[in-house]
Amino acid sequence: MRIHLNLSKNTKTVTFNYQHKLVGALHKWIGGNICHDKLSLYSFSQLQRGKKTENGLNFSNGANWFISFYDNSMLKKIVLSIKKDPEVCFGMNVKSITIQETPDFTNIEYFKVASPVFIKRTIDGKSKHYIYSDAESSELLTKTLQNKMKLASIEDENLKIEFDKNYKNISTKLIDYKGIKNKASWCPIIIHGKPETKAFAWNVGVGNSTGIGFGALI
Repeated sequence: MRIHLNLSKNTKTVTFNYQHKLVGALHKWIGGNICHDKLSLYSFSQLQRGKKTENGLNFSNGANWFISFYDNSMLKKIVLSIKKDPEVCFGMNVKSITIQETPDFTNIEYFKVASPVFIKRTIDGKSKHYIYSDAESSELLTKTLQNKMKLASIEDENLKIEFDKNYKNISTKLIDYKGIKNKASWCPIIIHGKPETKAFAWNVGVGNSTGIGFGALI
């Protein structure tokens, strides 16, 4: 399930590296420590409708932001929390909430991204980031989702995830999250698998660190 949030305009300049602010708002609404799980069964988009300025971003007409959870009960909890405390960040508040049920993905394999896809592995004690052009990227994306699927007791032996390397606007982005630089891919995703698997990916995202704003799908 997914909720689409319509936010009011900002009263302070939104910094380019605002991702941790969205994480803070989400953690506030959920409460407890559930968002600190190593494998996050949720994802969220970047803020949409912003315009770049010299010092950051401006959302003069407000912003759109969506959050998806595999566990519908968590989204219901968030909705109740938002109604009590609608503040997000930079002076923006939630004006309205629209709930979207998980679609039927029987005939859908192609997904656009609402936040860059991040792939990371630790090799010999060092962190290595993979992008769309790396030969290992498809296998790593597939394995990461399979690990999350185990938590939800979902099996799909034929699962394969890959980047659409023919996408004409493909790019990489260096995302700064609390001082740590993360190299990620802005590129649509193709998922070969069962409808249940694709629905799961639509909710939880693909790649690493979906819990801090990477790999959200649309």
